[in-house]
Amino acid sequence: MSNRPATGARFLLERLAEHEADAGALATATYRATVFTPDAEFTATATLRDDGTFELPATGAPEDLHDGLSMQARLIARGAAKRREDGLGAWPTRVLRWRGPGRG
Repeated sequence: MSNRPATGARFLLERLAEHEADAGALATATYRATVFTPDAEFTATATLRDDGTFELPATGAPEDLHDGLSMQARLIARGAAKRREDGLGAWPTRVLRWRGPGRG
């Protein structure tokens, strides 16, 4: 399967590394964050923290696509503590979402 959609955009976050919390520090994970469109691909490296915050540098994608990628990063970061409480790995290895025309 190609990551490039026929319409809309695919948002892919692939975990590169994770760092457990030390005294006074938050657990973090580093992700390769990519937006795929029918004609282009935009990538940056995101840092997510288990307090729900994240850093995502500019990808060069149009603002609406960058905002969509930011939303996915935020959802992963916000869910990390709950996943850990549930006995799961806090940071998923890979998250792929598609958003088509009219789906926001």
